Amino acid sequence: MFRNLRALFAIMGVVLLACQSGGAIAAKLPASPTYRVVFAVTENDPHVWAEVFGNFRNIQRALGPENVAIEMVVYGDAITMLRDDSLVPNKVEEAMEEGVKIVACENTMKAQNITRDTMLPDIGYVEAGIVELIKLQAAGWAYVRP
Repeated sequence: MFRNLRALFAIMGVVLLACQSGGAIAAKLPASPTYRVVFAVTENDPHVWAEVFGNFRNIQRALGPENVAIEMVVYGDAITMLRDDSLVPNKVEEAMEEGVKIVACENTMKAQNITRDTMLPDIGYVEAGIVELIKLQAAGWAYVRP
């Protein structure tokens, strides 16, 4: 029991120290973006994708890239645009380098017999694109459907 008390006091000391230096710790944490927007893309039309990438640039230019979080949820017919033989691989890579999170719907991938090894590198994955949209909207994200 004495050992458990020692551990408890040690943990309490660390917590107390963290509380006392809370300002210093908080100053090191990145600020969360003021604006958050999610794009739902379901079309495999390169013109639609060009419009979406233009929207990303315009949003970041207007609000400042540090002030906005952007996520692109791709499902349905659009999933082919994230394959390694995509028509827009450079644009996808550029968007991700600019901080845009791009995720593919695994339900769509399963339905179309697409595996991760045939997808563009560094994209993210969600189990269900629709559910991702619902969660982000419930968390206050603005929803854009091009």
